[in-house]
Formats: sequence, structure tokens, C-alpha cells
Amino acid sequence: MKTIKKANSCKYVTEYTINREIIKTYVPKAGDVAIFEVIEICSLNAIQNFEGRNCRIFEEDYVMLAFGNRYASNQFEAYVPQAYQDTYDLVGKGGVVGNVASMYYKLEDIGPTKLKLVGYATGLNGRVINTIYHHRQPTPFQPFESRPFKTILSVGASMDSGKTTTAAYLCRGLKSAGNKVAYIKLTGTIFNKDKMFCYDCGADYVSDFSEMGYPSTYLCSLDEILDIYEGLLQEVSAINPDYLVIEIADGLYQRETQRLLNHLAFSDSINYTVLSCSDSLAVHTGIQLLAPIFGERVLAVGGRFTGSPLLVEEVEQQGTIPVLTLEKLVDGNLLNAFLANKKVKIAV
Repeated sequence: MKTIKKANSCKYVTEYTINREIIKTYVPKAGDVAIFEVIEICSLNAIQNFEGRNCRIFEEDYVMLAFGNRYASNQFEAYVPQAYQDTYDLVGKGGVVGNVASMYYKLEDIGPTKLKLVGYATGLNGRVINTIYHHRQPTPFQPFESRPFKTILSVGASMDSGKTTTAAYLCRGLKSAGNKVAYIKLTGTIFNKDKMFCYDCGADYVSDFSEMGYPSTYLCSLDEILDIYEGLLQEVSAINPDYLVIEIADGLYQRETQRLLNHLAFSDSINYTVLSCSDSLAVHTGIQLLAPIFGERVLAVGGRFTGSPLLVEEVEQQGTIPVLTLEKLVDGNLLNAFLANKKVKIAV
């Protein structure tokens, strides 16, 4: 048997057998684990392995991956297949496999890396192993639980608007001001890059939805995401931080983001919100969407547009909301003073 390269999505899967008999009859669901042979290297030539290391893959390699859906406006739109197929698509470097329904135009000539199903990973009970809560129990959302820390939500007008960079530099600024800081990514597709960026920037604790076993959160129900939130909040509470920075993937119009922001118990758990945007016009639309939800808790705007002094000037001329450039975010004294002058809504 060839060596199997195990992806990050399957890091908690340790004991299994490979069932080749059911590959044409079993209908997979999100989180199901299987072994694949790499048939053709295209857009992705590596996976993030179970140690979080970038692991190159080659044709004829065997890889352990989890089925999942993906929403990425500059990458792939993909879904868990409904039936057996001759080939499958590698849709996430963290180890997510599915069917590509659409892709960003720059990927159209390359396409996704192609895989062949070898067999499903089954446990001692003979059932296909599913990563979701494989190694832990779910924790139902507790909307009225008192939390001892303040929360800052980092959201973006769209994908690649700069919300992870904003979150990471917030962590650095808060840490340099003498605070204990935690970071969680609540939604997205499994990949360690974002939380490791925040850790490198000084966060004392980092985690994300994948710790609950989810390869991605696309098409999850609101209740599922709120339970993920509760599980992460309880982990954070154990380290007793001063601040928790929370990131939500993709943009304000995205399915799960919209549902979370419009859920009163979730929005009430947020003390401050920072909106990241790629351009100045997105700031106007984003604030229009967030103001009815968070009111004065919309702390500031940041993101990729702040790399252009001209765009910063445009935003500052159009409104009164503060613009936090990266230089301001990492200035602990400035950030502390800025937060102290804001009205705080206590998280519930």
C-alpha cells in the first residue's frame, strides 16, 4: 500500500480501514473521509497536511481528504457530489474535495487538480468516518451566557477585502497595548494560514471552525454555525483574554455571513465591528448594511483600500467613520485610546 498523505481536514482521523467495495454505492456528505489517487495536477500542487505543513503532491500519490462544499469568489464554487464519479476535484488546499460548479476566470484555463476515489475511510463500526465532531461533542449555543471579554468582529465587503490582515493587525495592536488577545475564524474553508497569521501577530490563542471537524461552513445551517461559535467561545473563555477578535469569511452578501449578522443573539455578542473594503465605494455600501445592525458599535473601516492615500482621503471626505490604516492598527496606545472613547455594548 502506498503512503497516504493525510490532509489537515482529516488530522483527527487516526484509526481506519479503507473500504473499496462501496465507492460506487455510497453517497458522501460533507465531512466524510476518503482516500484518493492524484490523477492530474492543475491549480493546486500541494495540500496542507495534518501537521499544518505545506505538503507537495504528485500524480499517483494517495491522499486522505474530506468531502466538503466551498464558496470562494476568487477560487472555486464547489459541492459534495451526489453520486459516484470517475474523477473528483481538489477544491481546498486544507484537504477539501468536491465537484467544481464554477471558478474564477483566471483559473478557467487551469482547472482544479483531479482525483480518483480509491476507497472510503471506515471506523471499527464499519461506517464511513466523518470529521464533524469526530473527536469532540457539539456544544449548543448559549445566547445569554455572560462572557468576560470584549469582542471585535472583522468582516469584509467581499472576499480579499483585507479582513484577515485587519484582524491580525488588530491582534498585534491590542497585544502591544498590554492586552491578552484571542482570535477565532468562525466561517470559511479549512486552511491554517489566517489563524497562523494572527498568531504571528501576537494573538495568545487562535482557533477556527475546523476544530469542530468542519472542512468548510458553506451551506451549514445557522444553528450549526452558532454551535461552532459556542464551542469556540468556551475554548476562548478558558484562557480568559481581554479581547477576542472574530473573523467571518467572504463578504457581507454571502449566505452564512448574512444569516449570522441578522441573528440578534449573535450580533448582540459583538462589542465592536471593523469593516474591511477593497475600495472607497464599498465603504459606503458596507456601512449602510452594518449600521442598522450594530449602530455605534461599527468602530471603523480598514482593509485593502487603506493602502492608497487617495482612497483613504475619499472615504474621510465622505463621512465621519474613522479609517484605521495598518499603522494605526498596530499602534497599541492609539488603539487603546480609540477603544476607550467608544461606547461599549456588553456582550451577552
